[in-house]
Amino acid sequence: MDKKTIYDYSVKDKKGNDVSLSQYKGKVILVVNTASKCGLTPQFEGLETLWKELKDSGLQIIGFPCNQFANQDSGSDDQIQEFCSLNYGVTFPIMKKIKVNGEDADPLYKWLKSQKRGFLTSAIKWNFTKFLINKHGEVVSRFSPTTPPAKLRRYIVNELNKV
Repeated sequence: MDKKTIYDYSVKDKKGNDVSLSQYKGKVILVVNTASKCGLTPQFEGLETLWKELKDSGLQIIGFPCNQFANQDSGSDDQIQEFCSLNYGVTFPIMKKIKVNGEDADPLYKWLKSQKRGFLTSAIKWNFTKFLINKHGEVVSRFSPTTPPAKLRRYIVNELNKV
Protein backbone atom coordinates (compact mmCIF):
# COMPACT_ATOMS: atom_id res chain seq x y z
CA MET A 1 0.00 0.00 0.00
CA ASP A 2 1.35 3.39 -0.94
CA LYS A 3 1.26 5.61 2.11
CA LYS A 4 -0.31 8.93 1.25
CA THR A 5 0.05 11.16 4.32
CA ILE A 6 2.30 11.64 7.32
CA TYR A 7 -0.49 10.15 9.45
CA ASP A 8 0.29 6.70 8.04
CA TYR A 9 3.64 6.69 9.86
CA SER A 10 4.83 5.96 13.36
CA VAL A 11 8.18 7.03 14.80
CA LYS A 12 10.03 6.33 18.04
CA ASP A 13 10.25 8.86 20.85
CA LYS A 14 13.53 9.34 22.72
CA LYS A 15 12.72 6.37 24.97
CA GLY A 16 11.98 4.08 22.02
CA ASN A 17 8.19 4.13 22.38
CA ASP A 18 6.02 4.17 19.26
CA VAL A 19 4.44 7.52 18.41
CA SER A 20 1.73 7.50 15.75
CA LEU A 21 1.89 10.70 13.74
CA SER A 22 -1.89 10.42 13.28
CA GLN A 23 -2.15 12.11 16.71
CA TYR A 24 -1.21 15.34 14.90
CA LYS A 25 -4.17 15.25 12.48
CA GLY A 26 -5.41 18.76 11.77
CA LYS A 27 -2.12 20.40 12.80
CA VAL A 28 0.53 22.01 10.62
CA ILE A 29 3.71 19.99 11.19
CA LEU A 30 7.32 21.05 10.74
CA VAL A 31 9.69 18.05 10.57
CA VAL A 32 13.39 18.83 11.04
CA ASN A 33 16.47 16.60 11.11
CA THR A 34 18.65 18.05 13.85
CA ALA A 35 22.19 17.86 15.20
CA SER A 36 23.79 19.07 18.43
CA LYS A 37 27.29 19.86 17.15
CA CYS A 38 26.62 21.61 13.86
CA GLY A 39 27.19 25.18 12.72
CA LEU A 40 23.41 25.33 12.25
CA THR A 41 22.62 24.07 15.77
CA PRO A 42 21.63 27.61 16.92
CA GLN A 43 18.53 27.11 14.73
CA PHE A 44 17.09 25.28 17.75
CA GLU A 45 16.51 28.74 19.24
CA GLY A 46 14.51 29.90 16.22
CA LEU A 47 12.55 26.66 16.08
CA GLU A 48 11.68 26.98 19.76
CA THR A 49 10.53 30.58 19.17
CA LEU A 50 8.23 29.43 16.35
CA TRP A 51 6.94 26.61 18.55
CA LYS A 52 6.15 28.91 21.48
CA GLU A 53 4.49 31.51 19.23
CA LEU A 54 2.41 29.18 17.08
CA LYS A 55 1.76 25.91 18.94
CA ASP A 56 -1.55 27.20 20.34
CA SER A 57 -2.59 28.06 16.77
CA GLY A 58 -1.97 24.49 15.62
CA LEU A 59 1.75 24.17 14.83
CA GLN A 60 3.58 20.97 15.74
CA ILE A 61 7.38 20.84 15.43
CA ILE A 62 9.11 17.46 15.56
CA GLY A 63 12.90 17.12 15.68
CA PHE A 64 14.74 14.03 14.51
CA PRO A 65 18.39 13.86 15.59
CA CYS A 66 20.64 12.41 12.92
CA ASN A 67 24.32 11.51 13.04
CA GLN A 68 24.82 10.99 9.29
CA PHE A 69 26.50 14.34 8.66
CA ALA A 70 30.10 14.66 9.91
CA ASN A 71 29.31 12.80 13.17
CA GLN A 72 27.55 15.88 14.55
CA ASP A 73 25.06 14.09 16.81
CA SER A 74 27.03 11.17 18.23
CA GLY A 75 25.53 11.32 21.74
CA SER A 76 22.83 9.07 23.18
CA ASP A 77 19.18 10.04 22.85
CA ASP A 78 19.20 11.21 26.49
CA GLN A 79 22.34 13.32 25.93
CA ILE A 80 20.82 14.91 22.83
CA GLN A 81 17.59 15.73 24.69
CA GLU A 82 19.52 17.21 27.60
CA PHE A 83 21.70 19.30 25.27
CA CYS A 84 18.68 20.72 23.41
CA SER A 85 16.86 21.51 26.63
CA LEU A 86 19.80 23.02 28.54
CA ASN A 87 21.37 25.01 25.69
CA TYR A 88 18.31 26.11 23.70
CA GLY A 89 15.34 25.58 26.02
CA VAL A 90 13.77 23.17 23.52
CA THR A 91 10.31 22.03 24.58
CA PHE A 92 9.02 20.64 21.26
CA PRO A 93 9.42 16.86 20.83
CA ILE A 94 12.86 15.53 19.92
CA MET A 95 12.47 11.92 18.80
CA LYS A 96 14.87 8.98 18.79
CA LYS A 97 17.95 9.39 16.61
CA ILE A 98 17.37 8.15 13.05
CA LYS A 99 18.97 7.89 9.64
CA VAL A 100 17.55 10.16 6.95
CA ASN A 101 19.52 8.87 3.95
CA GLY A 102 20.52 5.50 2.56
CA GLU A 103 19.03 2.05 2.69
CA ASP A 104 18.49 2.29 6.46
CA ALA A 105 16.73 5.66 6.29
CA ASP A 106 13.65 5.91 8.48
CA PRO A 107 10.49 5.13 6.46
CA LEU A 108 9.11 8.59 7.32
CA TYR A 109 12.13 10.25 5.72
CA LYS A 110 11.95 7.99 2.67
CA TRP A 111 8.36 9.21 2.23
CA LEU A 112 9.17 12.89 2.93
CA LYS A 113 11.96 12.85 0.34
CA SER A 114 9.68 11.16 -2.21
CA GLN A 115 7.15 13.98 -1.76
CA LYS A 116 9.53 16.96 -2.11
CA ARG A 117 12.90 16.68 -3.75
CA GLY A 118 15.75 18.95 -2.83
CA PHE A 119 17.97 20.78 -5.29
CA LEU A 120 19.22 18.20 -7.86
CA THR A 121 18.46 15.20 -5.64
CA SER A 122 15.95 13.97 -3.09
CA ALA A 123 18.68 13.13 -0.55
CA ILE A 124 18.94 15.16 2.64
CA LYS A 125 22.13 17.18 2.20
CA TRP A 126 22.72 18.34 5.77
CA ASN A 127 21.28 18.85 9.25
CA PHE A 128 18.26 21.11 9.67
CA THR A 129 16.50 20.31 6.40
CA LYS A 130 12.87 21.20 7.09
CA PHE A 131 9.61 19.76 5.73
CA LEU A 132 6.32 21.63 6.15
CA ILE A 133 3.24 19.42 6.32
CA ASN A 134 -0.29 20.85 5.91
CA LYS A 135 -3.35 20.08 8.04
CA HIS A 136 -4.18 17.17 5.74
CA GLY A 137 -0.85 15.43 6.32
CA GLU A 138 0.65 16.35 2.94
CA VAL A 139 4.14 17.76 2.37
CA VAL A 140 3.76 21.30 1.01
CA SER A 141 7.31 22.66 1.23
CA ARG A 142 10.91 21.63 1.78
CA PHE A 143 13.41 24.15 3.10
CA SER A 144 17.19 23.98 2.94
CA PRO A 145 19.34 23.57 6.05
CA THR A 146 20.47 27.21 5.84
CA THR A 147 16.92 28.63 5.80
CA PRO A 148 16.52 30.23 9.23
CA PRO A 149 13.38 29.24 11.15
CA ALA A 150 12.16 32.87 11.25
CA LYS A 151 11.88 32.78 7.43
CA LEU A 152 9.44 29.85 7.71
CA ARG A 153 6.97 31.79 9.83
CA ARG A 154 4.94 33.21 6.93
CA TYR A 155 4.68 29.78 5.26
CA ILE A 156 3.56 28.20 8.53
CA VAL A 157 1.02 30.96 9.23
CA ASN A 158 -0.29 30.63 5.69
CA GLU A 159 -0.91 26.91 6.28
CA LEU A 160 -2.41 27.53 9.71
CA ASN A 161 -4.91 29.96 8.15
CA LYS A 162 -6.11 27.44 5.55
CA VAL A 163 -9.21 25.37 6.17
